[in-house]
Amino acid sequence: MSQRAVHQCQCQICRSAEGHPEKEYHHQLNVVLSRLDEQQRRWSVALEANRIGHGGAELLSQITGMNVSTIRKGRCELVNDLEERPSDRVRIPGGGRKPV
Repeated sequence: MSQRAVHQCQCQICRSAEGHPEKEYHHQLNVVLSRLDEQQRRWSVALEANRIGHGGAELLSQITGMNVSTIRKGRCELVNDLEERPSDRVRIPGGGRKPV
């Protein structure tokens, strides 16, 4: 499995020239996310967005580069206790390209 590149945070804090404690947290979050599969990234970012509350999805989108709709999808999956998600695979059966 190839290693994903670590996303560079685009939030206002990280784009400023000043040192700020949140910069290191945003970098570490992106390092961890670079090692997770797609559903684990979605759930982790959704969980953090829930912790932040109002505006969390938009802020985490800037920090991680993940689309806001993907974060909202992760929130919905968490609300439903991941019932629709298979526990033994990353994608649901039937996903991806159809065989030729």
